Amino acid sequence: MKIKIKKLDPSAILPAYAHKGDAGMDMFAVRDVLLKKGELVRIPTGIAMEIPKGYVGLVWDRSGLAMNYCLKTLGGVIDSGYRGEIMIGIINLGGADYVVEKGHKVAQMLIQKIESPVLEEVEKLTDSERGAEAFGSTGK
Repeated sequence: MKIKIKKLDPSAILPAYAHKGDAGMDMFAVRDVLLKKGELVRIPTGIAMEIPKGYVGLVWDRSGLAMNYCLKTLGGVIDSGYRGEIMIGIINLGGADYVVEKGHKVAQMLIQKIESPVLEEVEKLTDSERGAEAFGSTGK
């Protein structure tokens, strides 16, 4: 599979896999962005992608940013029909401001095959062992 990528900003860094066999490709900031604590920002990447039909780009946290600075990505579904700039939504859940610098890795994207099931409205669902038990239903 090939994915076409267009630079919208000449200084943009193309996504790249850090290691052979990695699931996610690194996504890079195209400019400096200040993330104040508690704030949600959109970080531009300066690129657009042509994800093939039948696939989706899923944007995920970089583990170091998540675990060390409490930076969480949001809104990370890039559909195959989207041709605009890839923006990385990040919320700063940490206790201090954080500066993303131009050229830094801000997220990772996984390309995954999708299924498009036929949805059927019914009056009743089949019973299961779990049933409608929700959060915490399996204990600690």
